[in-house]
Amino acid sequence: MSKRKLKMGMIGGGPGSFIGAIHRIAANMDGQIELVAGAFSSDPAKSKQAGEELFLAADRVYNSYDEMFEKEKALPEGERIDFVSIVTPNHVHFDPAMKALDHGFHLVLDKPMTLTLDEAKQLHAKVKESGKLFCLTHTYTGYPMVKEAKQLIAKGELGRIRQVYVEYPQGWLAEMLESENNKQASWRTDPSKSGKAGAMGDIGTHAFNLAEYITGLKITKLCADINIQVEGRKLDDDGNVLLKFDNGASGVLIATQTATGAENNINIKVYGEKGGLEWQQEDANSLVIRNHNKPDHILRAGTPYLHDYAQANTRTPAGHPEGYLEAFANLYRNFARTLHAQMNGQQAEEAWKDFPGAEDGLRGMAFVHHVIESGKSDQKWTDFTV
Repeated sequence: MSKRKLKMGMIGGGPGSFIGAIHRIAANMDGQIELVAGAFSSDPAKSKQAGEELFLAADRVYNSYDEMFEKEKALPEGERIDFVSIVTPNHVHFDPAMKALDHGFHLVLDKPMTLTLDEAKQLHAKVKESGKLFCLTHTYTGYPMVKEAKQLIAKGELGRIRQVYVEYPQGWLAEMLESENNKQASWRTDPSKSGKAGAMGDIGTHAFNLAEYITGLKITKLCADINIQVEGRKLDDDGNVLLKFDNGASGVLIATQTATGAENNINIKVYGEKGGLEWQQEDANSLVIRNHNKPDHILRAGTPYLHDYAQANTRTPAGHPEGYLEAFANLYRNFARTLHAQMNGQQAEEAWKDFPGAEDGLRGMAFVHHVIESGKSDQKWTDFTV
């Protein structure tokens, strides 16, 4: 029986990293996970610096992820890391992820899954072959009211879904920040580090995942208009995508990082034969339900009338705002609970297993591939294949 915290090793997340700190906060929030080791940078000095700042034992701070895998694997079970969290730029996802699985470690990976669709196919196959637990951190699926929206649709409350509109507007790249030695802008707009997509890979994949997660539908065709709004930029910073779903529903996906003044208000509207719903991150505790010939009503997080998955991912009583960090932590908590159950030979509760996995990662990379190909082509409607 496992009666201890899970031990986590981290790859990336060193000095200057935004997402590394987010992962560490999320992993630590529920007291089920302990960061014990890491290879925090490709620069050994920076990795050591990060380890010191995090008060880790010096012999568990490594110069490379290859060294971490070899030395951690040699430690006794219960002392070595149980899983790896990879928080590097996209081009350093595939190799450490494959090696982590080869060394027998479970895996949490920041999105998008890989640099290319071919890598995603290989990693997806490796996850299935290994039998290891895999979590892809599509944060927005962790919000309680997003889970409530999913359950309402699954139970038929809206009837057959007809339209899906999902939008992720940002404005932080409205200027050429990559020319100003901005680390985040530099790698996210560099094809060698980000892949074939910019905004569509960075935030478009979140919008895509949210649409499929909430509705339970799969996109079958898309038609993309992809733009570079800031002159001189190498990758898309703006785009609009028409969608067709496997039940016949239509949709529109918008992802832009040049919406001047916009922050991070990812939002979604879903309409069915019986009604509709709307959710936005800037009011994440609310889910608006649209009714036919009846008043609209608003469901609120932390209330007793919500479905079980929303209840299982709510941390505070109604009226106490829960946000991005808590949603991120819900992914780690569900992953940890599922892994603890697996280690103890027990069945994990269904609500615990509700976090994005390898299939979501593969479909996300297929979305990136088809969106960019459609954007380049005069034959705009593209079949969505994986």
